Amino acid sequence: QVQLVESGGGLVQAGGSLRLSCTASGRTLSNYAVGWFRQAPGKEREFVAAIFWSGGSTYYADSVKGRFTISRDNAKNTVYLQMNSLKPEDTAVYYCAATSRVADRTVHRNYDYWGQGTQVTVSS
Repeated sequence: QVQLVESGGGLVQAGGSLRLSCTASGRTLSNYAVGWFRQAPGKEREFVAAIFWSGGSTYYADSVKGRFTISRDNAKNTVYLQMNSLKPEDTAVYYCAATSRVADRTVHRNYDYWGQGTQVTVSS
C-alpha cells in the first residue's frame, strides 16, 4: 500500500506561483509513476503532469507546459509540482496519484493510489 499526502495549495493572484508537495509513505516509489491531476467544479478530472520515479522522465499537459515543473526528491520520497505564471483557469483541487502499472500515465483510471487533494485558487 502507498499513502500519499499533498500540501502546498492556497490562494494566489494571477501570475503568481505555488509549489505543491506529494509525500509518499508505505513503500518507496522506485517502480512507480507519480502523476498530478486536477479537478475543477463541474469538470472531469484532468491530467496535469507525471514523472517516472526511475529515470525521471516527465510528461505535461499542453495547458501547463512551460509553466509547471514536476520533480522528485528520492531521499524524501516526495514529488513536487512547481506552478508558475498561474492563471484563474488553473483553479482546481489538485491530486497526486501513483501507479506501478504499465499504462497511459495521462489517464486517471490507470492510477491505484490517490492523495486527498489540495485546493489551488487563482484570483484574477
